[in-house]
Amino acid sequence: MNFVPANGTITMFTTDWCGYCKRLKKQLDTAGIGYTEVNIEQVDGTPELVMSLNGGNQTVPTILYPDGSAATNPSLAQVQAKLA
Repeated sequence: MNFVPANGTITMFTTDWCGYCKRLKKQLDTAGIGYTEVNIEQVDGTPELVMSLNGGNQTVPTILYPDGSAATNPSLAQVQAKLA
């Protein structure tokens, strides 16, 4: 599957229990930044993808940007700067 998002949006890999994910989603909603949420506990192959982006760790939120780069647990300001 291709999880690279459209320009101006992000793909966010999450879990149901992740407090950092919930916080970032709320901040993105407030800032009007579009995102596609992918729960790594529900979508086959995504835990391995997240591990490949995080040195073997299933750290969430992991963000995928339109240019194919990724970030682990970024701040809202970091997401905004990357999308600018």
